[in-house]
Amino acid sequence: MRILVNEEPREVSTATLAALLDELGYGGARVATAVNGDFVPVSRRAALTLDEGARVEILAPMQGG
Repeated sequence: MRILVNEEPREVSTATLAALLDELGYGGARVATAVNGDFVPVSRRAALTLDEGARVEILAPMQGG
């Protein structure tokens, strides 16, 4: 299925947000996620099914001061 990940087109083989994170190598990473502009907490990632054309944002926390 084709989706956008951080505004880049991707062909992926997974159907859930949690599986997508694993497929892209973010499995154990602490990241924030949004799908189609809506924040998705960690507790909902396994149940959130991605549709063709979904817009996924994956953001790593930034440190600094």
